[in-house]
Amino acid sequence: MSPRHLGLLALGVVCVAFSSILVRLADAPSMSIAFWRNALAAAILLPIALTKHRGEFRSLSRREWGTAVLAGALLALHFALWIPSLSFTTVAASTVLVTTMPVWVALIGRAMGETVSRRTVLGIALALGGAVAISGGDISVSGRAVFGDALALTAAVAEAGYFLAGRSLRQRVSLTTYVGIAYTTAAAFLAVVVAASPNATFGGFSAEVWALLVAMTLVPQIGGHTVFNYLLGHVDASVVAIAVTGEPVMATILAMLFFQEIPSWSAVAGGALILAGIYVTISAQARRPEGRAVPLE
Repeated sequence: MSPRHLGLLALGVVCVAFSSILVRLADAPSMSIAFWRNALAAAILLPIALTKHRGEFRSLSRREWGTAVLAGALLALHFALWIPSLSFTTVAASTVLVTTMPVWVALIGRAMGETVSRRTVLGIALALGGAVAISGGDISVSGRAVFGDALALTAAVAEAGYFLAGRSLRQRVSLTTYVGIAYTTAAAFLAVVVAASPNATFGGFSAEVWALLVAMTLVPQIGGHTVFNYLLGHVDASVVAIAVTGEPVMATILAMLFFQEIPSWSAVAGGALILAGIYVTISAQARRPEGRAVPLE
């Protein structure tokens, strides 16, 4: 990689690591945070896509539009599950569990008939063993922590579905067009959830919360997600995905600094197993010509 690409990769990892910290700092309902994070990103990126690639929108087939909308719906589900998880479990546990997305991509791919190598099976076993270690340790802490772990793990499955839904579409359309549609769709679905929820609201936040919502949009959503998707056009996907496994480590350090949140032994041991499993899974997929592993959180 060039120094520029290496610098962008490091920047992206730092940006996504701040996601959990900013969510914790924002004194707002989880669904409101999820909605505004996607709505503000869509407000920035969709006009750019419409300006630069208007013809691309018109050329999309009905099936491609359906795929893009499905991807956005799964992205909304991912945020609707992961953001609340931070209110129930530790930053370390939540970020490590949600980073298991490549493992679920491999499992879903196997269920869809794709060939899975022994190396991939080993990676999946390591990651799932790590998830059991984290959740098993949290049982001794509280049922609340286990519930948060379950939310984060389910969010990883939704994220895997988001990736699989948009994988082929992303190969045919530009970055801003794809994320413009996906973020807008996610915001639309989350708007319905906020409107129907008695605990969520579209406004009434303090200036500090609005500043944090803008920061979430600019830092992890655009500075993280968008930078990673840009790099996928210039470096191998496995390099980007493996680099993003550094997110839980960085997020855990930040949680210690911001919240004095020290991870338990089970979170450390389980996290190490999960990161090892992700590395093995991604490296095994990268050996295949069609291998893909796109980090999204």
